[in-house]
Amino acid sequence: MRGRWAQGLEPRNFIWIIKDRLAVSERPGGYARNHRKVRREEELIWLERHGFTRIVSLLDSPHNLAAYEEAGIPAVQVPLGRPDEASERLAGVYAVLATLLEEPGACILVHHEDVGDRMLGVIAGYLLYSGAVDQGPHAILIVERLAGRELQSEGREIVAVTIEEGLRAGAGGRSL
Repeated sequence: MRGRWAQGLEPRNFIWIIKDRLAVSERPGGYARNHRKVRREEELIWLERHGFTRIVSLLDSPHNLAAYEEAGIPAVQVPLGRPDEASERLAGVYAVLATLLEEPGACILVHHEDVGDRMLGVIAGYLLYSGAVDQGPHAILIVERLAGRELQSEGREIVAVTIEEGLRAGAGGRSL
């Protein structure tokens, strides 16, 4: 491949959370009816060329996992579940992210169908879990600034559950 196609395409709604370490985007190729295989392939080329070492899917279904592996980017699925399952699922999501980010040189893309309130709430919650920030309002503010939009009630609820459940990595959290 040559030219633009050789570089691939940046995934839609791509946001660095921790530069060169942790990013989010919508599902490569788009979601539901908007999903396009060619777009997915172009986005996977971009991810591979930009050094991503792992993709974490928060989807409840295994969509795209085989395609990620085929493209040479190992993937893991950690289903986020329904909103009412947050308190049961968040600890597992956070623990997987923390473990993957402990790997030297790790560069992780986390995706859901879209970069909506649930995804951004999980990322704000992870910032608390990891010890990168120590207060919910700070985590929310950081994510809002990175995303360029206000976090609504569903995302804020995920942050609240993270605090209420005392979800923290080890004693004192982990450094990023």
